[in-house]
Amino acid sequence: MRIHLTSVFVDDQAKALRFYTEVLGFVKKHDVPLGAARWLTVVSPEQPDGTELLLEPDGHPAVRPYKEALVGDGIPAASFAVDDVPAEFERLRGLGVRFTQEPVAMGPVTTAVLDDTCGNLIQLAHQH
Repeated sequence: MRIHLTSVFVDDQAKALRFYTEVLGFVKKHDVPLGAARWLTVVSPEQPDGTELLLEPDGHPAVRPYKEALVGDGIPAASFAVDDVPAEFERLRGLGVRFTQEPVAMGPVTTAVLDDTCGNLIQLAHQH
């Protein structure tokens, strides 16, 4: 068994696609119109056939309160692996990304948390 697809709920799919591709560096995998929304996924350029991230519209009534509660408590909606959290922090901060947690070493893991501009906090992590 493998993880094939996971998702983050976003408030604007076009804005999310720009942020996740142009800023974070993912690449678009699928973009299928489905009425007012799209089946819109991105993948790592290092693993084009790997796990897909669905940029899912947050229109369901339960989603926005859920997202707001997570953000309010500082809880990331997802965690992405990077090779070097401090280097990625500097690169993204240079692109104007807002972080809610600067890099912190916690035993064998270093993490940082960013605001994805679409209503979510995203954790970056690497193991030493």
